[in-house]
Amino acid sequence: MKKVLLAILSMVLLLSLAACGGGSDSGKDKDGKEEIVMWGSWSGDQIKQLEKQIDSYNKSQDKYKVKYVMQENVEEKLLTGIAGGELPDIIMWDRYQTALYAPKGVLEPLDKLVKEDKVKMDDFYEESVKEMTYSDKLYGLPLLNDNRILFYNKKLLQEAGVKPPTTWDELATAAHKTTKWDGSKMTQAGMSLQDVGLFNLYLMQAGGELVTSDNKKTAFNSEQGLEVLNYWDKMQNDLKVYQRGFDDGSDAFAAGKEAMTYNGPWALADYNKVEDLDYGVVEPPKGPNGDKGAIMGGFGLVMPKQAEHKDGAWDFMKWWTTKPENGVEFAKISGWLPANKIAAEDEYFTKDPNYSVFVNTMKYAKIRPTVAGYADVEGLAMKPQFEKFMNGNISAEKALSQAEKEGNQILKEERDK
Repeated sequence: MKKVLLAILSMVLLLSLAACGGGSDSGKDKDGKEEIVMWGSWSGDQIKQLEKQIDSYNKSQDKYKVKYVMQENVEEKLLTGIAGGELPDIIMWDRYQTALYAPKGVLEPLDKLVKEDKVKMDDFYEESVKEMTYSDKLYGLPLLNDNRILFYNKKLLQEAGVKPPTTWDELATAAHKTTKWDGSKMTQAGMSLQDVGLFNLYLMQAGGELVTSDNKKTAFNSEQGLEVLNYWDKMQNDLKVYQRGFDDGSDAFAAGKEAMTYNGPWALADYNKVEDLDYGVVEPPKGPNGDKGAIMGGFGLVMPKQAEHKDGAWDFMKWWTTKPENGVEFAKISGWLPANKIAAEDEYFTKDPNYSVFVNTMKYAKIRPTVAGYADVEGLAMKPQFEKFMNGNISAEKALSQAEKEGNQILKEERDK
């Protein structure tokens, strides 16, 4: 149904591009500033973070005034907005979605603007630029980066007499020694295995690939993919370091009931507020053959193809992403890492014992495949099958083969559109 909706909306787009104008929020404010509307999916306290950054921009010049409007499912809202004639000027964009939406013709290519204004794309992490590129066209400027590193409870590891792990074997040992049970009930988990979406990270550590070199088929049903699932099986069912659902609906690590877990930079601010939580971080443990692996994700800024105030949107995009001081400032507000390498190398990060680990990990972190449909491969094929495996319903081999079959079909359908 989702794909049918997107196809219909794409047809509506082709018929309505010429007639489409800006959103209802266009115009000028009482001070004569041109209003620039930015959409994004950030909500709650994150809105305050964005508004603080936006306020700094609004005060930095007297021509434009940016306004943030939260939208659920912002990517799909973009399609319906085109059909309905209500569009923002700029979107805080999950970079992972670029390969899916760029082919629909709804995003403005930025190559010409980048060239005219001599924006130094080398200042951004190369992988983050790749994630905003499709068919050799750039559709946005990278804004924020994240990756996952290993968080550990210093007290629990010390009590168990183990050090922070640097390899899979060390991780298994540390997790086993920090796990506690009361009969059949787990009271302390050694390592969280809740998120099967981290398969991509473990696969990189095992030396595997997610898709083939031509991007036409999945590649995770491999010796390395099986190695990941067997490792998870060993951890959960042989060493019994985790019980399914142990941290459902809560943060067991924050509660001091989980010795180790993978998490992103956004967690630092929250964990720093937890009383009596003494934690540390290390880079993701290396796989069986010494391979390092980390997944990079994050946000960028894009313009809809039919945005009304592109000059203002572009000015704001450059201000936030190309000026290192603004990237550092927003990191202080939000806890996210800037996608601008110069900003990320600021001593605010490099001299911090926690942030510096994220920055070091960023040096080898890779993005997920930038092929149309891959997001659905993970969401609709891989995760459901891996959940079944971790719940003991199917074998590792069956989970991989079924995910491969469904994933290849998704990629084929996307190519045939």
